[in-house]
Amino acid sequence: MLLSIMIEMNSEKNTIWPDPFCPLPALYLVATPIGNLRDVTLRALDVLQASDVILCEDTRVSGKFLKAYGIKKPLKTYHDHSTEKDRAEIVKMLKEGKCVALISDAGMPLIADPGYKLVQEVRASGLPVYAIPGANAPLMALQLSGLPSDAFSFHGFLPPKQKARQDVLGALKGRKETSIFFETAPRLLKSLQDIAGVYGDVDCVIARELTKKFEEVKAGSATDLISYFEKNTLKGEIVLLIGPSAQGVSGDDIDAQLKKLLKDMSVKEAVATLVDATGLPKKMIYNRALELKDK
Repeated sequence: MLLSIMIEMNSEKNTIWPDPFCPLPALYLVATPIGNLRDVTLRALDVLQASDVILCEDTRVSGKFLKAYGIKKPLKTYHDHSTEKDRAEIVKMLKEGKCVALISDAGMPLIADPGYKLVQEVRASGLPVYAIPGANAPLMALQLSGLPSDAFSFHGFLPPKQKARQDVLGALKGRKETSIFFETAPRLLKSLQDIAGVYGDVDCVIARELTKKFEEVKAGSATDLISYFEKNTLKGEIVLLIGPSAQGVSGDDIDAQLKKLLKDMSVKEAVATLVDATGLPKKMIYNRALELKDK
């Protein structure tokens, strides 16, 4: 009985996926492991094995991963510096009926990795795009953090310079959600200090080397983590999570954030940024911005 159900389910899937070893000609966004090589799906391996070409950020990094599974396919670099001409060549391959896979160095393509322009162009050409899901560091860190997961947002890397970093954190302050960032080991302490300065002693979590030998998840208030990392250096790839603000946004907070934003933005841009960050009424923010601008 169970076997017959499985056959029926597979037959239904076969209407859009005729053979797991022979994918339809399309662009496939294939997730790769973020550390542990066993965290790759069977479907991902099927697609990579059947692809005519694999697009990757760094052929050396991807070559090691593919070699571990005995996959020998032509590799072509696709990264932040790829051009319209590069994308046109890829679209041409797809129109010729080829199967093209896009992978990142680790994790899901397009999540803080290049690729969205390619997806836009492929879709605009009327060609199919499929995602092959898998490992993802921000979501894994959120699972392990113990912070609220009903509402969250991911923002990539925090800016390296302090003012820009403080501006980003200030714009996010007051949101009732968990904020997720990537961060580097050398900048972590400075980022925690800025978080404490902008948010106060908010709950934070540091998750590093996820799925690897030295995986570590460290939780505590911003000041607790500052004290810890002043004495303990760390290495590896880091996900930084900030819990929801415990307090609402005060009038002084609004003024301070508007003043910062108005230095580099028009009134309209500053108001839109702050409304998006706080959820406060647009009219109220706009009137206050005009008053500050006049002063």
